Amino acid sequence: MRKTDATPLLLNPVLERQGEYPLLRLDERRERLKEQGVRLFDFGAGDPREPTDPGIRQALIEAVPEVSQYPSASGTRALREAFCGWMERRHGVELDPDAEVLPASGSKEAIFHAHLPFLHHTHERRGVAYGTPGYPVYERGALFAGGEALPVRLRREDGFLLPLEAVDPERTRILWINYPHNPTGARAPRSYLEEVAAFCEEHDILLFSDECYNEIYSGDPPPSVLEFRRKRTLAFCSLSKRSGMTGYRSAMMAGDAELISALRKLRPSVGVASPAFIQAAAAAAWSDDAHVEERRRIFGRKRELFVEFFRRAGLDFLPTDATFYLWVAVPGGDDEAYALRLLEEGIVVAPGRAFGPGGEGYIRVALVPSLEECEEAIARWEALAAGQPC
Repeated sequence: MRKTDATPLLLNPVLERQGEYPLLRLDERRERLKEQGVRLFDFGAGDPREPTDPGIRQALIEAVPEVSQYPSASGTRALREAFCGWMERRHGVELDPDAEVLPASGSKEAIFHAHLPFLHHTHERRGVAYGTPGYPVYERGALFAGGEALPVRLRREDGFLLPLEAVDPERTRILWINYPHNPTGARAPRSYLEEVAAFCEEHDILLFSDECYNEIYSGDPPPSVLEFRRKRTLAFCSLSKRSGMTGYRSAMMAGDAELISALRKLRPSVGVASPAFIQAAAAAAWSDDAHVEERRRIFGRKRELFVEFFRRAGLDFLPTDATFYLWVAVPGGDDEAYALRLLEEGIVVAPGRAFGPGGEGYIRVALVPSLEECEEAIARWEALAAGQPC
């Protein structure tokens, strides 16, 4: 009989190389401090604390059925129509609810699986270009789909805009952009999106745009890539940040009907259809804009508090009026050490290196605690910055 106790478990080599998800280490440290009874001010994960709008919650409750049945991967027509209505109101883009939109169980799931219909390890051109620092799922989704990861360094002097001259059109099959940007909060002007759209059109590159932060802003509304290009293009839109529905896991993919058709063919095999009651809540959320305006006001006030503090403390940061992130250059340049020092005072932030090369020397502050908690955390941080005991 063959011995199995000494035989190492064979894993997908992509999984072995990737290691753990970067922010898991932060989660583990945070949990240890919680167990020790330390009061935490958690600016680490982008998971806001503001309550989900009562109308959304009620729509979910009313949709919970007596008999539960399998949902459709294509989603309910009510949800697809509600999203199309929002896209027309917000971006002036008319979409066919039957051919150009598809629901997903959150944007992370959608982004990860989006590569599968369009990449294979046997393809000659299978590169996926994306910015770094950035959301780790672009790379992970590309590699698990048999693609080639082509990270492009984003630099502050370029406004953290992905430089198209660094994208190799001979290798690139998919280009990811993400503006407003996680983790820096950088915005892209309309002229840049026009340039990206033209570049992808010229080189027959699939353009995937992560627009999960398009609804969190204080100035002019950020545009959607679909305002500039529909062909071979997809926009990924989420209710997590817009409507405070991170736990609901609800997002939408929209754009080229040919790409949506390929995804619709794939997704029943993956088993990621949203429950019908989640779809009902999502339809209610996409149909209402008033609750989003209130959330923008709250995030704007939190941003103002921290900007005022950073300026008083002489901390260098990237000015922005979008997302609920602030990208802060750390004194001394060691982002991990600085994050650990803040953690000793109960202040949780994400070290920039967790978002890939180019993030070193920065921390990301997610404005997710309440206004009162933000004020108390700032008092602690200010004392630390001044060298006083907290």
